[in-house]
Amino acid sequence: MTPLQIAALAIFIAVMILIVSEKVHRTLAALLGAALVLASGIVPFEASLEHIDFNTLGVLVGMMLFVAAIKPSGLFEYVAIRAAKLVKGDPWRIMVALVIITALLSALLDNVTTVLLIGPMTFMICRELKLDPVPFFITQILASNIGGTATLIGDPPNIMIGSATGLSFVDFLAIDGPIVLVVLAVTILCFRFIYGRKLAVGDEYRAAIMALDEKEAVADRALFIKGIVMICLLTVAFALHGVLHLESSVIALCAAAVMMLIGKQNVEKTVESVEWATIGFFGGLFIVVGALVETGLVEQVALFLVDATLGQEVLAILVVLVASAVISAILDNIPFVATMIPVLLTMQANGVDTEPLWWALSLGACLGGNGTLIGASANVVLSGISTREGYPLTFIDFLKIGAPLMLLSILLSGVYLVLRFGV
Repeated sequence: MTPLQIAALAIFIAVMILIVSEKVHRTLAALLGAALVLASGIVPFEASLEHIDFNTLGVLVGMMLFVAAIKPSGLFEYVAIRAAKLVKGDPWRIMVALVIITALLSALLDNVTTVLLIGPMTFMICRELKLDPVPFFITQILASNIGGTATLIGDPPNIMIGSATGLSFVDFLAIDGPIVLVVLAVTILCFRFIYGRKLAVGDEYRAAIMALDEKEAVADRALFIKGIVMICLLTVAFALHGVLHLESSVIALCAAAVMMLIGKQNVEKTVESVEWATIGFFGGLFIVVGALVETGLVEQVALFLVDATLGQEVLAILVVLVASAVISAILDNIPFVATMIPVLLTMQANGVDTEPLWWALSLGACLGGNGTLIGASANVVLSGISTREGYPLTFIDFLKIGAPLMLLSILLSGVYLVLRFGV
């Protein structure tokens, strides 16, 4: 290893230790790491900017503004009350309903947008039932990453893979879709054992939920209707972003601007609702991880994986799947996927059948995001909402639930890929 590689790795490890220990706020840890990378000259300032995924940041900011602009209408409260009443106020059934809704929306929209929509609803229901919302948030984070794996637009790694290979929305649904359904069903079953018995509430709280009138939650009917229309248009725009030749960040920011305009929102107040700490965290982390990419460490890892499995199809599938999951749990999956794409394209050009490896990369990178609290954008966003509402979701609390279930999903995915491509 070169001195620059050692320095980049040391800074990354130090940042991860600070995040896991929670001695300092994760945003501060990431920004300190980025400052060290720039101050030490490991990555020049101009080059560091190239590693910041401004499209991801744009989606985050745009959707935070979009949700904040709709929130005064009472739309989220209306949906929350309606859903809770449909399952008779039973906490376990509410959890399952929200998990399924989260997974479905994450497949149709993207997982960050979904958790921004689901988070406020969840907090409102838990407040009425006098329940800790953290277990609900954990299940929704896992569901968002599982659901997002099923389609081309659900998770950024799939968008990148689809762009590089020409794989379509239908291709992802046909290959990733079946195993996603299995993983989701097994995960819900696990939730039953983990949380099912802990969600009992008194009859008076359930009665209080049933007594709520969802129509009274609508504070601004005009804004309510405009919000529904804009959500539908946004869903269509995200689904057709490839046809429209627009980045998802452009769609999100345009939707936010239009929503604030037609909703006649106080722009300054709406902007204040953005989770700027979350944006800062991602910005800093992109630079820290960019140092690993810039010095060649990530590429060396990727090439080692390819060399170690060349000519052994089943082993290659499993290694790419597991490595993608583990690395995506501790790094951001975007730079890893960005590094692996040219490697797989090179193998493909040399006559290697890489089709199963693309799906291994997709499943590993997307499902691997459930391994830790920083494994995917949705994790960080929803944990930020939980903390802001006074219910901190810690790295360790999430790790205890997320890591085992992530490993289980990867095990199921490995069996599926081997049966489908390796036998």
